[in-house]
Amino acid sequence: MVLAQKYKPRSLKEFVDQKEAVNIFLKWVGKWKPGSKALLLYGMPGTGKTALIHAYANEKNFEFVEMNASDFRSAQQIQGVFGQAMKQLSLFKKSKIFLIDEVDGIAGREDLGGIGAVIKMIKESKFPVVITANNPWSQKLRALRQHCQLVKFEKISAGDIEKRLDYICRKERIKFDGKVLRQLASKSSGDLRSAINDLDMASQGKNGITASDLEALGHRERKASIFEVLRDVFKSKTALAARQAISQSDKDPEEIFWWIENNILNEYEKPEEVAAAYDALSVADIFRQRIIRRQNWRMMAYMIDMMTGGVSVAKAKPYAKFTRYQYPSNIMILGRTKEGRTAAKEVLNKIAKQLHCSTRKTREEFLPFLKVMVKNSKFKREFLESFGIGREDVESTFKL
Repeated sequence: MVLAQKYKPRSLKEFVDQKEAVNIFLKWVGKWKPGSKALLLYGMPGTGKTALIHAYANEKNFEFVEMNASDFRSAQQIQGVFGQAMKQLSLFKKSKIFLIDEVDGIAGREDLGGIGAVIKMIKESKFPVVITANNPWSQKLRALRQHCQLVKFEKISAGDIEKRLDYICRKERIKFDGKVLRQLASKSSGDLRSAINDLDMASQGKNGITASDLEALGHRERKASIFEVLRDVFKSKTALAARQAISQSDKDPEEIFWWIENNILNEYEKPEEVAAAYDALSVADIFRQRIIRRQNWRMMAYMIDMMTGGVSVAKAKPYAKFTRYQYPSNIMILGRTKEGRTAAKEVLNKIAKQLHCSTRKTREEFLPFLKVMVKNSKFKREFLESFGIGREDVESTFKL
């Protein structure tokens, strides 16, 4: 597993720095009621804006619903992701909390009422809404700021970053020199996530890191949009440069996998290059499936190598053209159906618990029969009462 994902905070105790911002957040969420303002967290990337909400939701057993505004920009798309989720109670969680990440991303002219849709959701939501932005002072966000309480996230101190890197090295049994960690912390410019990514890259395939490993990293920007990552992957001249591109993004490697898969045909024109790129991606997909089935996260490095470096070297030379990269259709569909799939999974979990078997066995062996049996009104009534499941939930799960 990528170190930044493996060591992201699971509770507020694990959260690094930002004490003042955390206190403001806790006071806000404690007093929040329907109709209250949203909380807008702003600051440079890698300072913990998104991680704070993840950690809080996990600690409090809240259902966490997230949308990256850079990916879903129009009013229709935003409504498709959040929909009625902002108005309905969670099935088995204590409550819900909503996060609209990188709201700066929907401030362009091409957006169809995106900001207006966010403001409407803030007003109508029955659950707390948190928004993040790198620069909240954009003129295009002026209307939104009136409905938000702003909280600034400062750069994380080099000392705190060094302590976190030290902790990760000891957990991962990575041999290190204190000076090297100080250099990594200083190089990050207050961005903890990029410091961990640098550590991850410098220690790949080794049992320790040295000053020479840091020199190989060179200088890079602390964060890049997914479109910049794709550009670096497709237009890089070396596999190493393409491999490094992924560390500049805070998106999950699997999501980047689908972005690359969806845009190979947009970038490459020669049939032999397209074929070579898909061959490399197919190998990456084999590793991806093995990670899922076996939970062998060591294979993540091989998956990333093939989907970045392998795809990059498939071309003879970079194309000197502008490519309009497209959003992966399968991720968009998953985003729109996330609420329904989550509800169905929770219902299956509850049935599986009563039947003393796995959710997989419940879905494959029992669900087909239950779908027929619940058509009988008497059985359906008794089934709902004995399993403690709501009528709407069982109907959506069984697609009646």
